[in-house]
Amino acid sequence: MFNLKGKVAVVTGASSGLGQQMAMAFAKQGASLVILARRLERLEEFKPKLEKAGAKKVLAIKCDVTSTDDINNAAEKAEEEFGRVDILLNCAGSSKDKGVLEMTDEEWDFTIATDETSVFKMTRAFANIMKKNNYGRIINIASMYGLVGNTEIHTVAYHASKGAVVNFTRAVAAELATFGITCNAICPGYFETELTKAVLDTPKFQEFAKTHVPMQRYGKPGELDAAAVFLASSEASYVTGLIMPVDGGYTAI
Repeated sequence: MFNLKGKVAVVTGASSGLGQQMAMAFAKQGASLVILARRLERLEEFKPKLEKAGAKKVLAIKCDVTSTDDINNAAEKAEEEFGRVDILLNCAGSSKDKGVLEMTDEEWDFTIATDETSVFKMTRAFANIMKKNNYGRIINIASMYGLVGNTEIHTVAYHASKGAVVNFTRAVAAELATFGITCNAICPGYFETELTKAVLDTPKFQEFAKTHVPMQRYGKPGELDAAAVFLASSEASYVTGLIMPVDGGYTAI
């Protein structure tokens, strides 16, 4: 089960962090990959690692997910190269962390454009390719912060954008079901990446995790892979509109 050989997967935010981790998971299952990010040099460095892990073919494309032109160009190149797209993983994102009382218009607009509007633009471009084959798996990386508020850090635009991704996922699931396209969201909790490890390893966070995360720790590299591979698989054909927290139980209490 969950073999992705013969499938073509598009992954945004594939130059670092969770995007790289889940692209690697797809490679290990034998998928061909289209990896997108703004830093093309990072993608080119990552490409041979994916091929060594089992990816049949890898196409790296420079793409700013806030740019409609970049996205449409990437979709055109992917279809030209592979003739189809089976899986779309929307993982790219960034955030300006401020509370509602201090956040500027520019900080709000940046976060919404990067974390919410980009998911719409990517889905529009690549779902139109999927529709031609009556098959598709769209996976949106939201956040547990799209399901709840928090008192640790003021990040109102991030909460708003990820909450929007959650309900965008449901709307797309309902709309595209008749075309054999599923749309689901993963809501990660605190996960270790090269950008977060220094913060997560502090005594302050360790104490926070003991009282707020039932599993009393942050997520480790690879612990999102099973969710992503499952939702990307042919076997998940009757699973759509699912909002899946992978957060060590944070949103369970």
